[in-house]
Amino acid sequence: MGSFSIWHWMVVLLVVLLLFGGGKVSSLMGDFAKGIKSFKKNMAEDADESMEASADKPGGTIAGPKADAKAPATARDHTAAG
Repeated sequence: MGSFSIWHWMVVLLVVLLLFGGGKVSSLMGDFAKGIKSFKKNMAEDADESMEASADKPGGTIAGPKADAKAPATARDHTAAG
C-alpha cells in the first residue's frame, strides 16, 4: 500500500510533462546536472587544498597560529621571566 507502482510514476510523469512541457523539463534537468558537476568539482578542489595545507605543516597536522617574534609580550610573560 505504501509503495508506488510503475503506473503511479507514469501518471506523475505525464502530469509534469503536461504542466511544464518537454523542453522546460529537459532544460531543468540539464541545469540540475551542471549544478551537481560544479558541486563535485568544488568539493574535490577543497579536498586538494586541505591536503596541500596539511602537507605544508610539520608532522602533517594542522597547527594553530604561530607566535610572532615581534609580537608584544603579555603580562604573563613578564611574571614568568621575572
